[in-house]
Amino acid sequence: MPHKAQTILEDAAPDVSNIPAHVAVIMDGNGRWAKSRGLPRLAGHRAGVQSVREIVRGCGELGVKVLTLYSFSTENWLRPKSEVSQLMRLLSYALKKETLELDKNNVRLRAVGRLGELPAPVRTDLEESIRRLEKNSGLILNLALNYGSRQEIVDAVNGLIKAGAKEVTEEAISGALYTAGLPDPDLIIRTSGEMRLSNFLLWQSAYAEIYITPVFWPDFRRKHLNAAICDYQKRHRRFGGLG
Repeated sequence: MPHKAQTILEDAAPDVSNIPAHVAVIMDGNGRWAKSRGLPRLAGHRAGVQSVREIVRGCGELGVKVLTLYSFSTENWLRPKSEVSQLMRLLSYALKKETLELDKNNVRLRAVGRLGELPAPVRTDLEESIRRLEKNSGLILNLALNYGSRQEIVDAVNGLIKAGAKEVTEEAISGALYTAGLPDPDLIIRTSGEMRLSNFLLWQSAYAEIYITPVFWPDFRRKHLNAAICDYQKRHRRFGGLG
């Protein structure tokens, strides 16, 4: 069962000798955050950009190697067309605005998902940001865009079949996933209190620790990241064995 945060330890200080290599975040609650303030949903998405900025900076300072953010799922296309268009414009805006900040912090950018189905202007902005940051050597910021884990597994298996694979092994599938070359997530954080993975990194999260916080994503800050990592550090990871 995932662990649901009961309290937020605002003064929590993670042990820097035991930092998860890969943190993945399901950034949930933007719409509810906006609704609770009588604002349009887009206001919640815009406010969430500041949270991304703080958590990227925080992960980089703590020594996290990979931060994957569930930015847009394959199911999100089912939202009203006006909201989807606004999200795409916000994504392009954030890429243009944040790339300089990411570069200053030695962050590399990567994206996973069915990227070819994104609007052409978004793909162009994404490719430009990736290119500008490709020589950096710090935190890998991995954006899951038009991403669905079941779709990822299907694409991986189909790719292996097309390549002539006679049999499919776990290692072969892992090497054919969008995330090939990245370590599996050690810690998955979900904001807003929902207790599900929502088709996110299902293969890769087989042994990930899951942390649920009631905090809406636009309110998520460094202190909440620290609390999640401190909680992770209290757990004993057995990977199916005894201990």
